[in-house]
Amino acid sequence: MHPRLRRLIPTRERVHENRWLRWLGPHLLHPRLWHFSRRGVAVGVALGVFFGLLIPIAQIPFAAGAAVLMRANVPAAIGSTLVTNPVTFAPIYVLAHKVGAMLLGEIDAETPDYSAPPTPAIESEASWWRQAWAGILALGRPLLLGLSLFAVVAGSLTYALIMLGWRIRTTLAWKRRKRKLPNVA
Repeated sequence: MHPRLRRLIPTRERVHENRWLRWLGPHLLHPRLWHFSRRGVAVGVALGVFFGLLIPIAQIPFAAGAAVLMRANVPAAIGSTLVTNPVTFAPIYVLAHKVGAMLLGEIDAETPDYSAPPTPAIESEASWWRQAWAGILALGRPLLLGLSLFAVVAGSLTYALIMLGWRIRTTLAWKRRKRKLPNVA
């Protein structure tokens, strides 16, 4: 791992000394949680991407907690939650809503119509709140379905690609090392 990256990642000791995390004790200090192994990093990044896409708030605690439970790399899980950030948040959520609405049959895939339905004149503040709440609920089902689908697919693909990439990198390193060895016959 690159030295600059290693300086940014908290060590087990720094986590143990942190007064907010100290109560987790031995659970958070397990060596496997901080070791950069193929399985640990792949599971950690997959968990981070999963929770980063699925949950709009408190992604990091969920990803870190799942990484601890699954003995995955905690820094990889935390860092990969940043798949949704202020730049990517809106496009991901709009696309997730479109996909969810299409899967639920709420819009036709060929001619999507996202115009707001005509609303009658608001008679009172209470009816405005009911209309607003109904609008939120109408967005909720397609968005939840789309985000769930994105989270599962992206998490699974991330896991598979990291495992494959790590395997290819290791194989190439072994081949390079083998070529450098002198032939002994």
